[in-house]
Amino acid sequence: MIERQETKPRMSRVVKHNGTIYLCGQVCADATKDITEQTQTMLDKVDVLLAQAGSDKEHMLSATIYIKDMSMFAEMNAVWDNWVPAGHAPARACVEASMARDTLLVEISVIAAEK
Repeated sequence: MIERQETKPRMSRVVKHNGTIYLCGQVCADATKDITEQTQTMLDKVDVLLAQAGSDKEHMLSATIYIKDMSMFAEMNAVWDNWVPAGHAPARACVEASMARDTLLVEISVIAAEK
């Protein structure tokens, strides 16, 4: 069975299938902020969505991070490293990418297991 949450014409924010949770790309709460705050508020959204779907960051399987400019990689990673629980790092990729809006600096897509 496939369960879709917060479905709109273009995408669902969360899709669950066979105990796996897929989050659509998450961005920051305020795109006027710097990479540190954009990363933190983006990860805060991931926390909320995972909880709503019956999971948490300790159950992340994979994360793909899109960053506007790799010159911000270390600052983004500092926030990421503080957020990921020790011993629970997911498989991860990070790529430089053009963003949907010019002020966005980072976006993440997450796959997690249900608790």
